Amino acid sequence: MMGDVAKDLAAGTVGGVAQLVVGHPFDTIKVKLQSQPTPLPGQLPKYSGAIDAVKKTLAAEGASGLYKGMGAPLATVAAFNALLFTVRGQMETLLRSAPGAPLTVNQQFVAGAGAGVAVSFLATPTELIKCRLQAQGSGAAVVAEASAAATAAVKYGGPIDVAKQVLRSEGGIRGLYKGLFPTLAREVPGNAAMFGVYEALKQYMAGGTDTSGLGRGSLMLAGGLAGGAFWVSVYPTDVVKSVIQIDDYKNPKYTGSIDAFKKIVKAEGIGGLYKGFGPAMARSVPANAACFLAYEITRSSLG
Repeated sequence: MMGDVAKDLAAGTVGGVAQLVVGHPFDTIKVKLQSQPTPLPGQLPKYSGAIDAVKKTLAAEGASGLYKGMGAPLATVAAFNALLFTVRGQMETLLRSAPGAPLTVNQQFVAGAGAGVAVSFLATPTELIKCRLQAQGSGAAVVAEASAAATAAVKYGGPIDVAKQVLRSEGGIRGLYKGLFPTLAREVPGNAAMFGVYEALKQYMAGGTDTSGLGRGSLMLAGGLAGGAFWVSVYPTDVVKSVIQIDDYKNPKYTGSIDAFKKIVKAEGIGGLYKGFGPAMARSVPANAACFLAYEITRSSLG
């Protein structure tokens, strides 16, 4: 018999891989839409929208074009989900009233929040690296179009290079943990909402606390909506986190999270806190449906 920790690690890793395989194409399209050059007067934009971007990417690069740059997040997403589900499993053991007793929905919220604290310490540096790379233009295609002028703007050669530069010139380890506060403000309530909603929906569909008889469709529905609940509850903190993590070290625009929040609202209204919400939701629902289903199937197959 494998121990619970080993089972959660294995199932969480499989869940993370499933989440990325389903979710990464959405991320690619989101970055392409966010980073397309502004069209010249009288010209149409490169992509008219998400569907158009998918069509043009498939035509130009084939299916693999949707999976560009998946290598780096593959390791981190697998590790992230392994940690998330393992800590949540340990919280469950601490919280339950009797061995084997199912957690109440409220206890699932608490377990999710605890897991959120743990994963924030892994998420902060990896997200900082991802945001820096995404913000410098979505890779070679944009650079090739804008040629020499843009070459100067490409500051980082890749994930390891970002880490090296930040460690060297932005205060060491502290530099990599810039944005820890908004990351905690995203992961703690977000995971509380996600695991709480997941359990609530499962119990609702099962008509009671025993959810072991639920079919795959029900698990996917609960997982997808739980992933949506994560983003609905914390999206503005994610926008704040992104602007803080890409802020210039020497001439910062923002003094901190609260300042960033105020300045975004002042400049762009409440809508500024929801930039890119559509693609994030469109990605989150199927990706988390896949993640939770893969987790549940792996977990139950391990006995």
